[in-house]
Amino acid sequence: MTDRKKILLHACCGICSSYPISYLQDLGYEVVVYFYNPNIYPEEEYQKRLEAEKTLCAHFGCELIIGNYEPEVYYEFVKGLENEPEKGKRCDKCFELRFENTAKLAKKLGIKTFTTSMVISPHKNYEKLTQIGEQIANKHGLEYLSTNFRKNDGFLKTNEISKSLNLYRQKYCGCKFAR
Repeated sequence: MTDRKKILLHACCGICSSYPISYLQDLGYEVVVYFYNPNIYPEEEYQKRLEAEKTLCAHFGCELIIGNYEPEVYYEFVKGLENEPEKGKRCDKCFELRFENTAKLAKKLGIKTFTTSMVISPHKNYEKLTQIGEQIANKHGLEYLSTNFRKNDGFLKTNEISKSLNLYRQKYCGCKFAR
């Protein structure tokens, strides 16, 4: 049993969560990783990203919780937004879906704080992710840890860690619309 404060880290992929796990552990958190990504297409891509996350969590000695792979839930959630551009309203809805599930799991586990590895990507809007994360945290009586993992060469560090572990590197965000 540890006396460190737990945090639930929503992980989109092994590449993006490499440095955030390390950083949060350095801050003294016991990191519990939640891999919930029903947006990833096709299922073979989902499995490759999941295997990378398993490798990463084993390396850092942190618990990994794997959410259900339920693309039908994602498609229903973003219905009508299929033709939105990348970084548009469809992406916001996708973030909302994943954060909502992360918050519900945090509450169920008695973890009061959550965050996401998605903010490390230079392709994601940090402010938008933070706004959605904070709204959902407030709705559930939780704290969203707003940490810009990109600072202090975070993106470079995450790439170095993932390369050293030979993690799978994807070529697109994940959904079939971005592919």
